[in-house]
Amino acid sequence: MSPAFPLFFQPTFTQGLVLGQLSILFLLGAILKYLFFDSSDHPYEATPYHQRVDSDAFLRQRNSQPRKPLPDEQPEGSESTEWFNTLLAQVVDVYRSKLRDDIPGAEGDEIARKRIEAYANSIRPAGFMDHITIHSVNLGVSAPTLYNARIIPGRQGSPAEVEFDASYTDTISLSLSTSYLFNYPTASFARLPISLTISLSQFKSAISILTPPPSSSAPVLTLTISPNFVLDLTTTSLMGSRAKLANVPKLHELIQHQVRRVLAARATWKVMLPGLANIYQVKKGISQMKES
Repeated sequence: MSPAFPLFFQPTFTQGLVLGQLSILFLLGAILKYLFFDSSDHPYEATPYHQRVDSDAFLRQRNSQPRKPLPDEQPEGSESTEWFNTLLAQVVDVYRSKLRDDIPGAEGDEIARKRIEAYANSIRPAGFMDHITIHSVNLGVSAPTLYNARIIPGRQGSPAEVEFDASYTDTISLSLSTSYLFNYPTASFARLPISLTISLSQFKSAISILTPPPSSSAPVLTLTISPNFVLDLTTTSLMGSRAKLANVPKLHELIQHQVRRVLAARATWKVMLPGLANIYQVKKGISQMKES
């Protein structure tokens, strides 16, 4: 029987074990690199994978589903919010229109897509995430619905506080593709392509509005979302280059956790009352409130 190694190299048992382990690791690395990862300089041109998840069909399915009406929850002692919901819907429509530069149709959709893509890339961790390409955006058609308004009288000399229950179900969705960068053993050693479609299923929360005291030098309204809000997102995903993993549960959990974290971190908004203060006064007033 011929020897397995040349005569000038006769490994010991330990050396053979180490070589065997290294060969397995090398084979595993090759499988991951060339089957799931993408190591090309231009991943969006190298593989048709980055042509996005079939978001159009996904969006058509969501848009065709009638939204469930909000149950009539106006217990005794609550205030009617019908007038406020009408006003809120009009304000949200204004924001949608301005995001599109007041341009309807496909041209306006493209303007909104470019703006969201520029914002997404401005906040992405460049060391770990490749350029984010936004393929399509659905800005929705409705607005949050407020109900069960409650007026909480303030203490002596303090302003009153208004609390609402809010519910929001819409067709808002976002389709994107990017790559997770692996920087070991070298920078940009490989990329893991990812395509996602994220849509809002439901958002519920209690919202409080605190009016400024009459003596405030920079009057602002304070809006606060309850930390116990409910957020349900729907995601469809594909991961990998040649071999693809579809709808990975851990990826959905990660996305939902990150969105919840961002909302929780920005749960309070300060709205300056028009004509009563300038930006400098508002910033100074907010700083004083934090110090106190």
